[in-house]
Amino acid sequence: MNCSIEGCSGTYQERRVIHTVRHQGKVIVIDHVPAEVCSVCGDVLFRPETVRSLERLLGSPRRPDATVPLYEYA
Repeated sequence: MNCSIEGCSGTYQERRVIHTVRHQGKVIVIDHVPAEVCSVCGDVLFRPETVRSLERLLGSPRRPDATVPLYEYA
């Protein structure tokens, strides 16, 4: 599929990405998320079923598999 960003000549390719989101005041990092990524500009698209899966994960009481340091840009 061609990139949806105006002027970009890239095409989307299936990849696994790291998705970062702020949820309930916490920064959450989710690794190995399936996505479509533009080969030129890097635009990322998630399929609806992936978004639903991410929403379920964020709403679950599951504990994280690991924690990472958070640095604030000063």
